[in-house]
Amino acid sequence: MTPELTALALAILVQAVQFVLMAIPANMELGTEYTTSPRDTPPDQQLSRRTGRMQRALNNHFEGLILFTAAVVLVTVSGQSSWFTALCAWIYLIARIAYVPAYVRGWMPGRSMIWAAGFAATVLMTLAALI
Repeated sequence: MTPELTALALAILVQAVQFVLMAIPANMELGTEYTTSPRDTPPDQQLSRRTGRMQRALNNHFEGLILFTAAVVLVTVSGQSSWFTALCAWIYLIARIAYVPAYVRGWMPGRSMIWAAGFAATVLMTLAALI
């Protein structure tokens, strides 16, 4: 397995852990009657600040993971894996791991800088596949 695919597999596992870390407090705060329902109406109460931030960080990772997955597929299928694309993949993974506590704790502007590092790594990996 290439380093990029390894980083992708680990990013998927990070996403799964993020989901669990958000879902448990969300179920406790909103109640299982709401969380197991089809959610046709908004909940009676909102998530706490911390759980809401965890949910937004999770959603943000879903968005980033789409682009990162595409970049890894491009690099892998085109046979363009290199030390540079591997470095980009590991930067993305480290940035996504660091992003969660940064978002939950409301670090400003650190959270945005961490996000930018992961996004830039994804873009640079994609550009490397074109060269």
